[in-house]
Amino acid sequence: MTENHVYNLILQLVQESKSLWRIKNHYLNDAGDCADCKTFWGKMEEDKEDHVKELEGLIGNHRQDQ
Repeated sequence: MTENHVYNLILQLVQESKSLWRIKNHYLNDAGDCADCKTFWGKMEEDKEDHVKELEGLIGNHRQDQ
């Protein structure tokens, strides 16, 4: 059975991945010609990519511990 804190990391990875997918596939395009909004979503995309990578690393470390 997965420890609760590892489950929490996995659950957060799912949420971050879903959010990143929405940004890439909808929000950036929906921003249209608004440069400020496109800049915001671009920054958010980078942040989410960093979060996903960090979470994957943390989860991977716990898989090695088993």
